[in-house]
Amino acid sequence: MPLYLCETCGTQYAETSAPPEHCPICEDERQYVGANGQTWTTHEALAAKYTLRIEEDAGLLGFGLAADFAIPQRALLLPTDAGNILWECISLVTDAAVSALKARGGVDRIVISHPHFYSSMVEWSEALGGVPILLHEADREWVRRPSSNLRFWSGDVHRLSESVTLIRCGGHFPGSTALHWKQGPRAGGALFPGDALQVVMDRRHVSFMYSYPNFIPMKPGDVRAMRERLRAYDFEDVFGYTWGRNILGGGRAAVDASFERYLTAVSG
Repeated sequence: MPLYLCETCGTQYAETSAPPEHCPICEDERQYVGANGQTWTTHEALAAKYTLRIEEDAGLLGFGLAADFAIPQRALLLPTDAGNILWECISLVTDAAVSALKARGGVDRIVISHPHFYSSMVEWSEALGGVPILLHEADREWVRRPSSNLRFWSGDVHRLSESVTLIRCGGHFPGSTALHWKQGPRAGGALFPGDALQVVMDRRHVSFMYSYPNFIPMKPGDVRAMRERLRAYDFEDVFGYTWGRNILGGGRAAVDASFERYLTAVSG
């Protein structure tokens, strides 16, 4: 039976004989059902239509689909002291992508920031030899394709090594996660926040939204809680959710200034 993919959010579902009637991820107010209604595709159909973009983004190997499909996030390979981490996932797996990862030493684990980027995470895990997928326990309900390769962590901090820490930021989703890499990829370290805080177009600030497509701002209390959870971490760079949406240099100061700017704006 086929594994259907939602064409709006890019999430792959478990095997069914017919497309699901609904996509709960898109029906949630943080996402949306397209103007033409719910539509579905399959991994095979996606592979026939698209090739993956595979290239460097600020020194890290990245993978992404064309911007006209679903959410245009890209995944990144992080060569850390916690092993090779595939940060985030996308909807399409290709032989070229798997070969590119194997040429860099393979992948030891997949880590994903929040449900909008779960996409074809199980497909990726299986293509890479059944590597574990780390998700926050608070977002377990959004998993659409169960797998024995899923690993759920809990709490606000999960240390993978001396230099790699997962931080529950919350706000966008209860389990929204940022990855802090103390040693890299450049001097001063980096923060990979998914959509918990999003690098904006000027590449000098971040912002905070409960729903990005529906323009629903994040609650000030959630932003303050995120600021406290991130306070102890230094970083020079912030790698955003998609190609080139990065703050390279001065990232800690940019995030601090952005917390103040946002809270001042929403406080009136």
